[in-house]
Amino acid sequence: MKFLPRTKVQTIRVLSARTGLVQAQVESVLSELASLAQECAAATGGFSVPGFGKIVLMKREARPGYNPRTGKPITIPPKTVVKFRISKVAKAAILAKM
Repeated sequence: MKFLPRTKVQTIRVLSARTGLVQAQVESVLSELASLAQECAAATGGFSVPGFGKIVLMKREARPGYNPRTGKPITIPPKTVVKFRISKVAKAAILAKM
């Protein structure tokens, strides 16, 4: 069976072997990609990695809920959440291998 990376270090090793780049270079690229995604998502409300997916900010409306300890109804306040939407190409490739 083929080795599948599960941690950051393992991912860096696999990408280094596949691309021929030094591990420090791969780690730097991943770090910069993460920083860029955070900056863009905060500024524009989204960030897209073609062929992989998109990070989007969603506004969740206020909704009713219950206090689990007392059972009393409460209102959960509105908030902004971060969601990841996988691309159609990546989804199709993953589901094809199942």
